[in-house]
Amino acid sequence: MEKPKQAKEPFPGAYYVGAAITFALLLAVVVVGSSAEPGLAGFVVAFGLGLTVNPQYSPYFCLAGVFSLLFGFAGGEPQVAWGGVGLVLSQAAVSLMAQRWTHTESRKP
Repeated sequence: MEKPKQAKEPFPGAYYVGAAITFALLLAVVVVGSSAEPGLAGFVVAFGLGLTVNPQYSPYFCLAGVFSLLFGFAGGEPQVAWGGVGLVLSQAAVSLMAQRWTHTESRKP
């Protein structure tokens, strides 16, 4: 009879720290989104959340950002439009960081 495998935490309490960070980020998003001007709030929230995207899905999020900015500006919705701009810029940053990271890793001996 084998014991069931236990998930290994990086350190004791790591999941609790991760949950606290997640709730703090959620609270920051709510505060920024509700207190800033619509355009600024859309940009900051979309840019910040866009930085958390897996680089594998970055092109799709970039496409969603372009769609959002086009229709946001066309429809006169500043929060949607500037959120799209923030999402496109964050995905460009994510792609550049991923390329830089993989390029640097491939040159290590």
